[in-house]
Amino acid sequence: MLGIKIFGGLADQIIYAIVIFFFIQLLKYLIKKYVHKLFDNLANKTESTFDNEIFDILRKPIDVLFLVLGIKFAIDVLPFSLGFMSYVDEAIRSAFALIIFWTIYELVKPVSNLIQKFTSKFGKNISNDIANLIKKVLQIVVLAIGFATILRGWGYNINGLIASLGLVGMAFALAAKDTAANLFGSLVIFTDKPFKVGEWINTPNVDGIVEEVGIRSTKIRTFAQGLVTVPNAILANSAILNWSKMGKRRIKMQIGLTYNTSPAQMQKILDEIRLMLKNHPDVHKDVIYVYFTDFLDSSLGVFCYYFTKTTNWQKYMQVKEDTNLKIMQIIENNKSGFAFPSRSVYLEKHRENYKELG
Repeated sequence: MLGIKIFGGLADQIIYAIVIFFFIQLLKYLIKKYVHKLFDNLANKTESTFDNEIFDILRKPIDVLFLVLGIKFAIDVLPFSLGFMSYVDEAIRSAFALIIFWTIYELVKPVSNLIQKFTSKFGKNISNDIANLIKKVLQIVVLAIGFATILRGWGYNINGLIASLGLVGMAFALAAKDTAANLFGSLVIFTDKPFKVGEWINTPNVDGIVEEVGIRSTKIRTFAQGLVTVPNAILANSAILNWSKMGKRRIKMQIGLTYNTSPAQMQKILDEIRLMLKNHPDVHKDVIYVYFTDFLDSSLGVFCYYFTKTTNWQKYMQVKEDTNLKIMQIIENNKSGFAFPSRSVYLEKHRENYKELG
């Protein structure tokens, strides 16, 4: 029998325990009324919503924490020394651990929101994918650590469990190797920004317009209207030529004039081509090279090297066509012509005198 005595002994201790429990709940009420209000006012003064989310998340764990504290201090007052009290103490310690990991688990959500805001410049869909992936991974890690901590508190040997999880994790890592590689490849693309949607890129694997950059792969529309899906791991490790980021587009060609072109004609042709390119409104003025460079097998080689101001493919072709026509006109006006592959064959006629012998 417990031997309860009214207003003395065990009865007084039970009353003290009840008073302590309700005192701690009263303290919780005061903190919620005044301290929470103070923090809410401070959070509302900031432009960021991050602190508001933190305070909202902490409300429920704090309520449960005060409930557990009330039970803990109330039980400490009671003179129970029964065997089951060790289980009660361990349950309270597990409750504290559960509150801590519960709080960390909930705090992952606002952290993932910050990540989503940071990655929003990569596109809404991509940002959501990255934020959700990071949130799920962090939450799984928190749950695993919390579960192992509570089991260890109850005296369970978790080394076997950790070893099993390690084997499962290794198998998962091997199975998800390509997925992880593509994920890191997408992070490289997002941070280095070698291209963006709508730009024309050329890689060893594909040449076309970027239509979509995903968390696993990038979709590129070729000029033949085919849609190529390239894994980000391959794309991140490839040389990428971004034609859309060019400030100017190059024209490089070799003109062959006939060998009957005189030095005076050649000099005049060179001067007029240079002048035409310098005065052309769509030709970049920084680099214009026009030189007589080679005596080729069947022509006199004239090297032309210059750039167009436009990078648009269609406009570039129009400028190239216009300059080519003007070069043809200059050569025609100077009474010269374009050479074509030819070979001259010289035949020598031998006369043989046959003499009659004897």
